[in-house]
Amino acid sequence: MITNRITVEKSASSEERNLQPKRIFLLSPANASGVRAKMLFRSDAEFDLAERLRHPGAPLGEVYSFISGLYFRGKLAYAERFANPSAGVAGVHIITAGAGLMAPDFRVTLDELQRISATAVDHRNHEYRRHLDRDAYRLETLLESETEVVLLGSIATPKYVEPLLEVFGERLVFPREFVGRGDMSRGGLLLRCCSTGLPLEYVPVRGATRHGPRPPKLSSKATRIRRKHKARTRASASGV
Repeated sequence: MITNRITVEKSASSEERNLQPKRIFLLSPANASGVRAKMLFRSDAEFDLAERLRHPGAPLGEVYSFISGLYFRGKLAYAERFANPSAGVAGVHIITAGAGLMAPDFRVTLDELQRISATAVDHRNHEYRRHLDRDAYRLETLLESETEVVLLGSIATPKYVEPLLEVFGERLVFPREFVGRGDMSRGGLLLRCCSTGLPLEYVPVRGATRHGPRPPKLSSKATRIRRKHKARTRASASGV
């Protein structure tokens, strides 16, 4: 049985952080049926992450970062950098297909990864919804009234938007700069924000423009970040 973690132990925070708006992040999952996921599922895979997945397990955030690449790594780094939850509430939650909301540092084995990825991420899918609804409603009861819930994921379809709006309503927001960008561009943008220390602008999901023209390309610095990430992921997959 997989036990999710919505709360965390209370930790000390700086006065400056206490003055910032309360904010938590919900991250869309990686595609566990893609090419990089299949590398992990190979029985003869010998690189470090694949071996740890078989035993004793690996953090879900690390696993999804490997599977998805730049986009998920950017989401996770950004969320951990800019989350400002209330005391006792986790600031970063990963949406999963079959296990609701999970913490990035929750360790999963290969069998557990297959199990939580076995159902479709679809707002009409009861198996997906019952776990997500359970955890989202539980999380909502723990939040202060002014806490923003930032969705780092697609709002172009209802698979995340519909269930999350039902629970969080007007407090559900997303980065305005996501509109029109592809996954790689979003990942580079998020990592650039981590580097500069400047967060993106958030707008309410309800009533938002969900499709738009492609924005200008990122700066050369963001391009270097993407290239560095590609080199790192190639090295990890080859066992270097």
